[in-house]
Amino acid sequence: MRVLVVGSGAREHALCLALLRDPSVDAVACGPGNAGTAAIAETIGLDVTDPQAPAAAAARWGADLVVIGPEGPLVAGAADICRELGIAVFGPSAAAAQLEGSKAFAKDVMAAAGIPTARHWVADDPVALAAALDQAGPPYVVKHDGLAGGKGVVVTPDRREAEAHAAGHRVVIEEYLDGPEVSLFAVTDGVTVVPLQPAQDAKRVGDGDTGPNTGGMGAYSPLPWAGKDLVDEVQERILLPTVHEMARRGAPFSGLLYAGLALTATGPKVVEFNARFGDPETQVVLPRLLTPLAGLLHASAVGELAAHPPLLWSEEAAVTVVIAAEGYPGTPRTGDRIDGLDTAAAVAGVSVQHAGTKSTSDGVVSAGGRVLSVTAVGTDVAAARDAAYAAVAAIKLRGSHHRSDIAAAG
Repeated sequence: MRVLVVGSGAREHALCLALLRDPSVDAVACGPGNAGTAAIAETIGLDVTDPQAPAAAAARWGADLVVIGPEGPLVAGAADICRELGIAVFGPSAAAAQLEGSKAFAKDVMAAAGIPTARHWVADDPVALAAALDQAGPPYVVKHDGLAGGKGVVVTPDRREAEAHAAGHRVVIEEYLDGPEVSLFAVTDGVTVVPLQPAQDAKRVGDGDTGPNTGGMGAYSPLPWAGKDLVDEVQERILLPTVHEMARRGAPFSGLLYAGLALTATGPKVVEFNARFGDPETQVVLPRLLTPLAGLLHASAVGELAAHPPLLWSEEAAVTVVIAAEGYPGTPRTGDRIDGLDTAAAVAGVSVQHAGTKSTSDGVVSAGGRVLSVTAVGTDVAAARDAAYAAVAAIKLRGSHHRSDIAAAG
């Protein structure tokens, strides 16, 4: 099987690594990719902002399967175009991807399907916003309705900050959900739903969950503190009802359904849905998956997931720590040389997934906000965490920063 991975982040690097472990895979290409994917997969030039580009690249390269990583191409209809041309694609249609593309749409789906989630209010103007904030009360949860690259959410006790975040946007105001947050991925073909193993990511930039939200600063899996019945409960109360409701609406969801959950005192509730693999959770979930990935994703793409064998998982743990550029999550500094990559990768159990990088005559340099995901696999969370941070210490990038408390509670 020839597999084209669309995207350029650490998630796509992790996908390429997992696909290359599948004995059914003959070749992997990544477009547009980065310095890390270029070392293991063929680089395909494509513009992820053009929904026609993945299908065109797949046709040129002769892909048997296209795996679309980022949300932007999915919401823009890239998977629809692949399907129209008869190309097997892992990723939802534009209509189904509205589960991520519009927070208000997702809330409507959850209400129709009886899925546990926070109460919410949609605000399009200052009057509606004021009324919603009055009803919700602090801490205020304010979400941009559309895509925002992981930076569209503010949780704050400060009403002025909440109002400032909402200014100029259609927003969803939610009641605050207390309890730890968990990410659970599920592969689906629109009928059958196969959940993966849960992970927890760290969204805020600073230790102790301080500072602004980011795309994610680290993650770990499994979650020793989570209940053994968590996955089964989420499957029955959240994942299956969502997929059934999307099918009822004539927009069957085929691809990766990502449920961001709050484990409240009354059970798991949905914080958000995403329509693709999460970053950085992918970096810790896929290394633990023993089942070949390409076969699983292809079964989803062609509607044959019911016939796929049960998934097999490693008992080992995985931890990833994101190294970010100076200035992130604001305006990141770019173009700085990255040293120590080989030393980091030589730490036992470690792999380094590239995100914002590119190759130059001077070596690998930074080219984005989240630069690297340093991932380690170990016998348990503590061992994986120690290895990940040993590798992080070996990497040198001017002005970079990372959290020092990833998986500390694991």
